[in-house]
Amino acid sequence: MPSGVVPVRRVRLGTRPVEYALTHSRRKTVALRVDDRGLRVSAPQRMSLKRIERFLEEHADWVLRHLDAWAERPRPASIALEHGASFPWLGHPCRIEVEQGRSAAQWRFDETGAVLMLRCARGQSVYRAAMKAIGARALEDFAIRVRRDAQRLGVVAPPVLLTNARTRWGSCSARAIRLNWRLCLMDRDLIDYVVAHEVAHLRHMDHSPAFWAVVEHVYPGARQARVRLKTVGRTLPELMDPEAV
Repeated sequence: MPSGVVPVRRVRLGTRPVEYALTHSRRKTVALRVDDRGLRVSAPQRMSLKRIERFLEEHADWVLRHLDAWAERPRPASIALEHGASFPWLGHPCRIEVEQGRSAAQWRFDETGAVLMLRCARGQSVYRAAMKAIGARALEDFAIRVRRDAQRLGVVAPPVLLTNARTRWGSCSARAIRLNWRLCLMDRDLIDYVVAHEVAHLRHMDHSPAFWAVVEHVYPGARQARVRLKTVGRTLPELMDPEAV
């Protein structure tokens, strides 16, 4: 099996076959997680498959209940990035306009939203051009916010990088702050909360009361924003390549 590929197995829970992705680690107990990718199981390194599946059978009610809850959730909208498409950008709509030609992407802003102007050569992927422009602009915007909050705390702002993670909005180390590019599909307040959270880690590399006090200092109302982030994060649209739809 190629490196990085998580094996998918199948177990029968009651009368229902259930697929699950299995990983082994140094942990001492079995951990179960259900999300948009289905059931994921993390087990101790030497635990046998028989014991793992017995554990799943013992927790079948929990597994099936959470799988059903995820299945009933509204699916995020899919937006094909092409001429005339509109996607959310920092809390406002952004329309894509495509012309034939060769030049860098251009952005126009007014009180109603934004326009992303793309000039693409014949045969060039509009989706790739749009995603490149979105990523570049998001990185520029995020970096400004990181420098602002770092200045408020009197710390040095590290480089800012984009991630494509599915389950994390950001991370922080001494070397870099990494922020999920999908944050640009949210409104500015939620971006500010995530940035404040990561910059606060430059003071406290943990989630202690002292850390949360710093977050609240940088972003008053952090607790409410944290709750809203979980809700909004589940409803973000998927930006799609129209040729792959």
